[in-house]
Amino acid sequence: MAEDKTYPMTEDGKKKLEEELENLKTVKRPEVINRIKVARGFGDLSENSEYTSAKDEQAQLETRIITVQQMLRYAQIIDNDDVDPDEVAVGKTVSFVEDGDDEEESYTIVGEAEADPMNGKISNESPIAVGLVGKRKGETVHIQTPGGEMVVKITSVK
Repeated sequence: MAEDKTYPMTEDGKKKLEEELENLKTVKRPEVINRIKVARGFGDLSENSEYTSAKDEQAQLETRIITVQQMLRYAQIIDNDDVDPDEVAVGKTVSFVEDGDDEEESYTIVGEAEADPMNGKISNESPIAVGLVGKRKGETVHIQTPGGEMVVKITSVK
């Protein structure tokens, strides 16, 4: 990871990452270490699938701990106080209607650390967010996505 990369996030998103990190270090890490100890007791490590599985889980856990620590170290808390209320920005919720469709879609644009598309939170680096950030309520926007071009009209920004 590049050391100069920042991770835009809301205060709530930072708090959730801090809680995840605490859980990874104080709950998950000891669980995995215990599983490794127990698996060692099963004998020959070269044919011990429990040991191999626990070591793989440990590697994934440690990678996630490092990733979360990096995100927190370079966290940039989003402050929209100086942004026009009608302008789409990271940390805001934008609603729009796709051309030829009557159904309104709404997404909150967040940093990649908080992205959760299934719950309406999209990364500021996603094609839809990139196309919308800086635009204003009432504008019609052409967005390039992997599935082709979308034409949307921004109906609200909160």
